[in-house]
Order: sequence, then structure tokens, then C-alpha cells
Amino acid sequence: MAKHAFEAPIEFVADINEVKDCLMSQDCTQDNPGALWFNIDIPKGHGFVAGDRVRVTVEKIS
Repeated sequence: MAKHAFEAPIEFVADINEVKDCLMSQDCTQDNPGALWFNIDIPKGHGFVAGDRVRVTVEKIS
């Protein structure tokens, strides 16, 4: 199965509603065409804060 992973710092944690937050990382300058962004909703209680470095993995499962 196809799988890709990259590491990046969380730039912002958004409070979406009472159930979930959104973790975000972007290339604000858009000067780096190789920069990989992420924006993913996760359940509250995760403990992540801006500045934490995370690994983002996307894997095809079927």
C-alpha cells in the first residue's frame, strides 16, 4: 500500500467546536515550493500546542 510521511511543526491549534480542534501548518511566505502543509481536525484532549513537532502520515488502506 502507498504511504507517505513528513515532519513539521504545528503552527496553530484552532478551537473548532466542543468536540474537535484543528491542527495546522502552512508555508506562510509561499516561497518554498517544496513545503508540505497540513490541516487536520482531531478530537479534543490531544494535548498538542503550537510549536510541537509532529509526523504526519497518510497511508492508503484499501
